[in-house]
Parts: sequence; C-alpha cells; structure tokens
Amino acid sequence: MPPFMASPAPQPTLPVSLADIEAAAQRIHGAVVRTPTLLSRTLSEVTGANVWVKFENLQFTAAYKERGALNKLLLMDVARRERGVIAASAGNHAQALAYHGRRLGVPVTIVMPVPTPAIKVMQTEGHGAEIVLHGEMFDEAYAEARRLEAERGLTFVHPFDDPEIIAGQGTVALEMLADAPEIDTLVVPIGGGGLLSGIGTAAKALRPDIEVIGVQAQLYPSMYCRLSGEELPSSGDTIAEGIAVKTPGETTAAILAQVTDDVLLVPERDIETAVSLYLQIEKTVAEGAGATGLAALLRYPERFRGRNVGLVLSGGNIDTRLLATVLLRDLVRSGRMARLRIQLHDRPGALLSVVKLFHKHAVNVIEVYHQRVFTALPAKDAFIDIECEARDADQLQALIAELESSGFNVHPVEIH
Repeated sequence: MPPFMASPAPQPTLPVSLADIEAAAQRIHGAVVRTPTLLSRTLSEVTGANVWVKFENLQFTAAYKERGALNKLLLMDVARRERGVIAASAGNHAQALAYHGRRLGVPVTIVMPVPTPAIKVMQTEGHGAEIVLHGEMFDEAYAEARRLEAERGLTFVHPFDDPEIIAGQGTVALEMLADAPEIDTLVVPIGGGGLLSGIGTAAKALRPDIEVIGVQAQLYPSMYCRLSGEELPSSGDTIAEGIAVKTPGETTAAILAQVTDDVLLVPERDIETAVSLYLQIEKTVAEGAGATGLAALLRYPERFRGRNVGLVLSGGNIDTRLLATVLLRDLVRSGRMARLRIQLHDRPGALLSVVKLFHKHAVNVIEVYHQRVFTALPAKDAFIDIECEARDADQLQALIAELESSGFNVHPVEIH
C-alpha cells in the first residue's frame, strides 16, 4: 500500500489554521471534557509499539464530536440559533449537536439513516432533538437534510466538511501532544475526514516531524481512494458505521492531502478484535469506528513497531447487542469458546460417553443440540452440536484429540 506523501508542514492555503484550533480550544473550554491521554502498557506489549490512548469515549455524549459541534454553535449569530439547525449523522455528530443545542437553547433537527443503532437514536432523542429517519446510508440522509434545510429555513451543520467543525475537532491534538509529548505517530479514524483534518493540521503545525496516519474500514475506503487515485467500492455492513462514508468531504480531502502521511485500510475482523481488546485490557467501551486505530496496529504491526503511537479512541456508542456479539465472536477466534459438531451412534449411553470427556478435560458445556432427523447421516447415527467454553485453545484441542481417538467424528463450526 503506497504511502501518502504529506507536505512537511501545513501550507498557508489551508482553510483551518493552528490559530483557529487554539481559538476553538478557548471557546469550548469547560463545556467539553478534557479527556485523558494514557499510556497502555498492555496494548504496547500486544502491538509492539508504545501506545497512548486518547479516551474521547469519556465525553458526555461518548464521542469527540462535541468539540466541533459546540465550536460551530458558538460561532453562530443569534438569529441563526433561534431559527434552529439541522444535520445528517449516523449518531455521534447528532448527539453532540443535540446536547449542546439544548444547552444553548438552539432547536435541533437530525436526519439519520434508517439502520442507525437504536442506542444512538434514543440518546439523540433524549437530548431533545427532532429525529427524521431516512435512507440506508449517510449520503441519503444527507440529501434529505439539505432538502429540509431549504424547506424550513434552518442552518445546516455538516458533520465534517466545515472549517469551524474541523477546528473544534483539532483540539484533540492540542491535548494529546500536551499530555504525551513523546508521541511521534498519530493514528486516527477517517470517515468524512473532519477529525483527522483538525488533528493533522494542529499536529503538523506544532510538530512538523510527527507522522499522521489515517485509518478507514476496508469496506468504506472512500478517502483512501480519493487520496491515492485507486478505485475501490464503498459498500457493505461494517461494524464501524460511524465512518461508513461513501463520499469524502471536499474541504477535508484538500487538507488531508497536505497533512496526512499514510492511510491504512482495516478489515472487519481486526476492528472486532480491537473493540474486544479495549474492553478486556482497558476496561472501556469502543464503538467500531473508535477502534479502527488499534485495528491498524494489529493489522500492520511492523509499520508501528517501536514507535510512540497516539491512538484516538474516538467514540464508545455501540449497540449493546452488537457489542455482545463481537465479544462472543472474539472468544471463538481465541479458542476460548467453540461449537463442536460430533457424529455418534444413536443408542443409549452415546451422549453420556461424549459428555464424560468434556468433564474429564474440564471444558464447560453451554448448550447441546441433538439432531436425528434433519441430517444425511445413516438412520442409526445422529449428530450433536455442543457449544462449550474452555480455558484456552490448547485445552480445547486436547478435548478434540481425545474425542477423535475415542472414535467420534468431530467438526468444529468455524467463523471467519
């Protein structure tokens, strides 16, 4: 994957400057959380890099989007605030705008894609916003929001392609580099590019030698394609729905072309693993988009080995059912949970002989499904699916080996 060659420092033509970002930091001070940037010793051991994590999931709405939304609202005149604002968002921008809009007395309308996780819809409604569900993807929700903007005379607040939004997001970099000046590499999720545009602008102005790397979900490589000239599809069901953007911003693309050194793509499996690691190791919840930076370190370990890496955990708004699924799938991949399909003779004592081996190896049986009819096996045979839990992969493999040596055909049901 070719690197994206950034300029050694932001050019004067950039629509956002370090001064804009520093002014935004003063403007929003006290109204957003100054989240911690902490060294993770365990993630450092896992990845081979020295890893600092910026916990933006600790914002009141659990995502960095509050920074840009508040900066934008505070820069509006009274007349525009009174008429109200409208936005299209998969969730985090919506919650941020709704929360700070209510604080400031600004009416907020949000257009969301229909598949937006229920937790994001409910939380945004809870902040007092009017919700309009429209379309399957962000781009369709965006078009509807622009239509309603004209129809109702509202002010549209873009989630990423707006210099005032970008300036607010750039305050993340000011805090990270102040708290962890050792950082020499920043790894940041990209959807439309607002967060990375702000962070890259600030970081390159303060530290021209710092490496700024963006990360996109492999299913939605729109900014990667824009910057590299490659043509790849942007579609599919990604766990990182917060960065599932088909069309990158014009303003953000121009900025990223100057301040970004590389853009990496990560597959769904690595994003799922990163979500699980954040919970297991840091005891914190990351949504898919928020975990993509860590996913990049897992996917490209040699790219970051020995570097002082700052990760932006950009948000923690993940549907609880989806989080449960991700965690269970990770247990399967790590060998701590499995479903074993076992063929056996359909006669008294056959199931007992199997269960005794599970007991012998101290593998916990969670669920048993016994099938005699809907199978191509001979009428005197049957199969059972046993969902089980082991200490680790070695314990599970020892059980499988003894089942097979005892004459049973065993087929683990795998996921990818």
